[in-house]
Amino acid sequence: MTGLPKPLALTLGEPAGIGPDIALAAWLQRERHDLPPFYLIGDPGCVSRRASVLGIDVAVAEVTAEDATVGFANALPVVATGQRATAAPGRPDESSAAAAIASIERAVSDVRDGRAAAVVTNPIAKSVLYKAGFRHPGHTEFLAELAKRDGVVPQPVMMLWCPSLAVVPVTIHLSLRDAIAQLTTALIVSTARIVARDIRDRLGIARPRLALAGLNPHAGEDGALGHEDQSVVAPAVDILRREGIDARGPLPADTMFHAAARKTYDCAICMYHDQALIPIKTIAFDEGVNVTLGLPFIRTSPDHGTAFDIAGSGRADPSSLIAALKLAARMASAKAA
Repeated sequence: MTGLPKPLALTLGEPAGIGPDIALAAWLQRERHDLPPFYLIGDPGCVSRRASVLGIDVAVAEVTAEDATVGFANALPVVATGQRATAAPGRPDESSAAAAIASIERAVSDVRDGRAAAVVTNPIAKSVLYKAGFRHPGHTEFLAELAKRDGVVPQPVMMLWCPSLAVVPVTIHLSLRDAIAQLTTALIVSTARIVARDIRDRLGIARPRLALAGLNPHAGEDGALGHEDQSVVAPAVDILRREGIDARGPLPADTMFHAAARKTYDCAICMYHDQALIPIKTIAFDEGVNVTLGLPFIRTSPDHGTAFDIAGSGRADPSSLIAALKLAARMASAKAA
């Protein structure tokens, strides 16, 4: 893959999870998938030990970010953070949280300082981080805090992407009751603006087409099945259209995701978590990519968790990480063009 000015910064993730496994597997498949140069950020010893557990012969080279591309063809480049990661596969220990956090912080620092083209993050275990005093709701919120400029934290927007579908939930990790309570016209508009801008600037789609799902069955059936689509969603669509954004809706969510419908838009803006994630995980369970829009840098991630139960077993599928690396490179190339 050519045209990428800098390598990609890949975080270690939870050391006891499958992050090291799929990083090693992705590097082994670099030629088959024409992967861009990337470097893993973490403890080189942890990575070497995992390769040994997996029984694979991978050379691990401790490098600086500036030199990561030089020997990429012959060894997996690892940039050390200075934080040791001693956890065994499937068993987080007292080193896990510090190692995961240091890797994320270094990746953001590298991309903001121009040493990397984008951040690709391996999965973390929030429960492990919380026990160590982590104060952010999750990975995305931590990245937004690291992206703060002049005291302003950007609004991060989660997009799930595969070649045949992109979806964005306006409300994310909330109960359905709380999601409905927190859904506002202003939130829909601010989310859709970020989506339209970043799809244009980072995916090279000149005028993105946004399809906004209705909240209620049949998009409310003209108010017979709830008023929110008329009073909350429809006004957001009107505002976006007046701003020149190609938006339509509210559309009945049950007819938005079949193959013919998907060809009519570039991104589906959904009102709550499962409305967005069920269709994309049905279509692309193993190849979906989690993309954070709204940040001043590119961030992608595999769309799965730490999978403690299979860490170190050789059964972890690197497909989602490979897709995340390729999409990050595509977005970085579009931004640089």
